[in-house]
Amino acid sequence: MGDDSRESGVVEAAVACLAAGVERADPWRATREAVSVDDDALVVRGERYALADVDRVVVVGAGKGCDRVASALVDALDGRVDDGLVVVDEPATGLALGPVSVRVGDHPVPSERGVAAARDLRDLVGDADERTLVLVAMTGGASALVAAPVESVGLDALQVVTSALLDAGAAIDEVNAVRKHVSTVKGGRLAVAAAPARVLTVAVSDVVGDDPAVIGSGPTAPDASTFADALAVLDRYGVDAPAVRSHLEAGVAGGGWGGVAETPDADDDAFSGTGLDGAPYHVVASARTAVAGATAAAASRGFEPTVLSTTMTGEASECGRFHAAVGREAAAAGHPVEAPVVLVSAGETTVTVSGDGEGGPNQEFVLGAALDLADGPRLPDGVDVAVAAVDTDGRDGSTDDAGAVLAADALADAELRDGARAALARNDASGFLERFERERSGGPGASASSDAAAASPGGRLRSGSTGTNVNDLRVVVVDDR
Repeated sequence: MGDDSRESGVVEAAVACLAAGVERADPWRATREAVSVDDDALVVRGERYALADVDRVVVVGAGKGCDRVASALVDALDGRVDDGLVVVDEPATGLALGPVSVRVGDHPVPSERGVAAARDLRDLVGDADERTLVLVAMTGGASALVAAPVESVGLDALQVVTSALLDAGAAIDEVNAVRKHVSTVKGGRLAVAAAPARVLTVAVSDVVGDDPAVIGSGPTAPDASTFADALAVLDRYGVDAPAVRSHLEAGVAGGGWGGVAETPDADDDAFSGTGLDGAPYHVVASARTAVAGATAAAASRGFEPTVLSTTMTGEASECGRFHAAVGREAAAAGHPVEAPVVLVSAGETTVTVSGDGEGGPNQEFVLGAALDLADGPRLPDGVDVAVAAVDTDGRDGSTDDAGAVLAADALADAELRDGARAALARNDASGFLERFERERSGGPGASASSDAAAASPGGRLRSGSTGTNVNDLRVVVVDDR
């Protein structure tokens, strides 16, 4: 494509690439493409599972957008689903779910209604027999949405430890190691509860590396972590959680309290070949799916798409500075690729919270990148750059923003740069961007499809709940016009 495809500007191009990535990873679309019924067999990503001796099909699930996965399963099975229950944070409208009911829980901190939903979900699979097929729709967010703490811990203690670990910047696998060992459904325990039924999981991954044991804290996956691992997480981040610590210490000493044993590993009967070939697990969409959508959009606009990584982790603002440095190198020296280029990455960055502001990792990522572009060596004349990032679920941290986008010259003013640095120090990226929009572009945060984003130096991005949850998605657009 010629230059005409890029006339709308780097900010608009960045927003368009992000929107395309989110759309490509839609759970309904991804599940329906992966699942079908052929000649009395369920086919998932080319693997066949006989249905001849299945008398009953139950669909259960949890997580952001899992109702979309469940709806696609109901559509694929075309009348064969008999019952079901899924737990989400924001139910989608217009879905055909047949006999599958929808419950609402809370995220990222678990709530009483999530506890009640988890109890009912566990009871439903517990009633299944050996001629029942339990299809599990698993997506990110399930860890909080179906909270099922052991009696010795309880909901209050689970809420406290979850918030403390998130604020401390703990990685999701570390948070989940603790969650699994204080839960009656996570860490493979839902699969055990479903025995002797056949269990098959269809998942949309929101974790780096797509490990089934980490997605939603792995309710239907074998778990290699231990009570000792979970206790080490509390020690590593200095989290004071007396009830949780006491339970974990009892587990290390021998089996936990109230008969709660170690989480089931791969040798457990639920995973060692009994049932439906050992509880098969299929990831139908992930960060790579979103990246594929973003790169296709970039190519359609005349840019060379280049994937930096789909497993990016670390402190959000520092990752932003790294991406900006790569973008500057592409602009100035043509490394690792010549402009016009769109650099794309995905993963799960974190924020170590030390202030009392508002924001999320994607907004901090964009601020960090914009500061690096403003503070670092000058970009060559005739080169435009924009950096953008969103949480694919439409909510960045605890805000209603999906993320943010900024042009390279957005923070050209020294006073603005000082304000951005101060905002990062107090974790107030959203507050800074709101003020930036008011002063620079005269309007509120832009929708991912609005002309306001293209016509301005950028700001917050808002999409509402997307029903998609496959990590954070980031782009750096470098145009040499």
